[in-house]
Amino acid sequence: MTNRERVIASLNHRQPDRCPYVVEFTQKAKAAMEAAYGDTYLPLVDNAIHKVTAKLGPRAQWLSDTVYQDEWGVQWDRSLDPDIGNVCNRVLPTRDLSGFAPPDPWAPDKFATMAEQIAAGEGKFIRLSIAFTLFERAWSLRGMENLMLDMMEAPAFVDQLLDAICEVNLALIEQAVRFPIDAVHFPDDWGDQRGVMMGPRLWERFLQPRVQRMFDAAKQGGKFVSIHCCGKVQELFPRLIEMGLDLFNPFQPEVMDPFEMKRTCGDRLSFWGGVSTQRLLPFGTPEQVREEARRLMRAVGRDGGYVISPAHQIPGDARPENVMALIEAVNE
Repeated sequence: MTNRERVIASLNHRQPDRCPYVVEFTQKAKAAMEAAYGDTYLPLVDNAIHKVTAKLGPRAQWLSDTVYQDEWGVQWDRSLDPDIGNVCNRVLPTRDLSGFAPPDPWAPDKFATMAEQIAAGEGKFIRLSIAFTLFERAWSLRGMENLMLDMMEAPAFVDQLLDAICEVNLALIEQAVRFPIDAVHFPDDWGDQRGVMMGPRLWERFLQPRVQRMFDAAKQGGKFVSIHCCGKVQELFPRLIEMGLDLFNPFQPEVMDPFEMKRTCGDRLSFWGGVSTQRLLPFGTPEQVREEARRLMRAVGRDGGYVISPAHQIPGDARPENVMALIEAVNE
């Protein structure tokens, strides 16, 4: 089977010839692996899922050596976190959208490189990723604390903001599904390690209707739907399954038991992740990593429904020998 066939079989809850996997690295983790193994480890990684994106708009640029501005005008200080960074400006300081200018999803060159990106993932499962899909985009523009207060004090403003973001995403999906991609991926963290950050009631009020519109657009285009959502959000799984979700990432073992999730909803939802980046990879031993990876592939991967992966991009504190043990185990 090809990697693409493995993932599709898994999403259809059929047993592939081996469990598909994804192993991705933060910049600090790459540096640690290169220090330990040179460039010998990279040829061993054959990720089953390949990411493609729409072209960024003209506002996306580096403003300094450490500050990156995205196409929405949000500025990210990457001096401490070189992969994502911390928001250091406020695009929407007040509850006013009169001067708000989202990026143009219909720009003529928005998908100019899509065919080339897809070709680079030949044989793999191709996913279009829409970064900071909805909630994350809203709080990056408005500020986390402000947005949470807005939900309680100014729900009409939140509706306007989320609708503006959703319309951009729907336009991207409409164009993307014309390409030979396999899935639309929505990265949008709703949880922390205690639960759904805004609570299930506000999630249903503000996010669920827009998420449903985006899921429906992808499904109508004949594509699978996957999300990345950190945190303890399994109370939302029944609703997400009803909404059409196919694949859930990152499947953090610190907040949800992978084996219990497989037992309770593994026949209706597939999972991507499961290998601890908070405990096992930084603090375990290579043998513990190998055994846990094998156990996950045997139990969670039974009858498909699983893409094994670290619960997030591998962090810089992961021990290189543990990462290599994981790579070896998923390739067995």
